[in-house]
Amino acid sequence: MSEQFAELLATPGVDEVCELRSRFGFMAFHGGALEEMTDVIARAAAERTGASYYGVHQPKGMERHIPSTRFDPAVSEHLRSFVDHVHTVITIHGFGRRGYFTTLLVGGQNRALAHHVGERLRHRLPAYEIATDLERIPKELQGLHPKNPVNLPPKQGVQIELPPRVRGTTPLFWDWEGPGLTPHTQALVDGLVDAVDSWPH
Repeated sequence: MSEQFAELLATPGVDEVCELRSRFGFMAFHGGALEEMTDVIARAAAERTGASYYGVHQPKGMERHIPSTRFDPAVSEHLRSFVDHVHTVITIHGFGRRGYFTTLLVGGQNRALAHHVGERLRHRLPAYEIATDLERIPKELQGLHPKNPVNLPPKQGVQIELPPRVRGTTPLFWDWEGPGLTPHTQALVDGLVDAVDSWPH
């Protein structure tokens, strides 16, 4: 079913971005108009930590969701080079679900890193629940599938699902004029930077 990924990349306006820096990486392959602000958050954290970045950014008005397991490195030279280059990754996603409007879900197979990231995010975002216990995370959002790109690098990684509020996309921040990111989103990026800078790699 990787044809879906190939078709997405061939769609006019879709931007595939690969920036290789350190062996630690950030991804946002549901970026752009699909899961808003995920690419901005991941890219900001990557730039500040010297980490690598891979993203697929959909243009305004396009919201084509492809399951994470369909993002196959065999289809994309950029994704293949990214996965071959990094050893650990944090993938940023967005979700919205009743009962989770102030909850960040920290999944992925690298559970040691997940708990480390969770600890740093709790310091920066005290008004949010940072769910690192897999029992608290809905199964389909746990990011544990071996074909999920977050788990392809040698040391695998962490999948973070962000509700709209922390991405600054709810009415709470509609009057935000900047400069920069909304306070909640900036605190999130700061927490991600803290986590990477304090992680042995």
